[in-house]
Amino acid sequence: MDLHRYLAFVVATSIMIASPGPTVILTIAHSISSGWKHGVTTVAGATLGIAVQLIVVVIGLASLLNLVADAFEWLRWAGVAYLIYLGIKQWRSESKPLDIDTSAVNKKNFFTQGLITTIVNPKSLIFIAAFLPQFIDTVRPIGIQYAFIVPTFLAITFVVTSAWALVAGKLRGLLKSEQAQKSVSRISGGLMILTGIGLALARRIN
Repeated sequence: MDLHRYLAFVVATSIMIASPGPTVILTIAHSISSGWKHGVTTVAGATLGIAVQLIVVVIGLASLLNLVADAFEWLRWAGVAYLIYLGIKQWRSESKPLDIDTSAVNKKNFFTQGLITTIVNPKSLIFIAAFLPQFIDTVRPIGIQYAFIVPTFLAITFVVTSAWALVAGKLRGLLKSEQAQKSVSRISGGLMILTGIGLALARRIN
């Protein structure tokens, strides 16, 4: 993987991980109800869950690439379309506040809750399967590329989601406001759309 592709992967991954989803919402809920340290514990569990999903996806993608390169290319275009769809959906959800229900939070086993919430989330698995192929160079050894991609993805997942935990713990009142939640949805949705379009343009150039 060349440096340009790797940096694009880092930026795109950071944007996608920062977008509100079940793991981010659970992290925010734990941070608001119990403090940011417990939110980070939730993130640690979620990161382990992502690691399991990454292993599943990497094995599947490697098998597909070995089977037929054309199918892998179609998968990349389908992934671009899916990412743009997610961005549009996120943008349009700005009229609905994030569902952060701190009253239902179980104040024990934060790590386990983060792990289970992530590992059983099929949308997360589909997202990873759609996202990773965008940065794979099929003419280079795929194993070496995944050796860079997987640890980087996990590191970004932990750092970015932990940032959510810290912000939620420090700014509890602000994150509960509907206007703040709308702004987060619109910004993250817009960035996801731009990322998808950028990846589509990169596919055409290549």
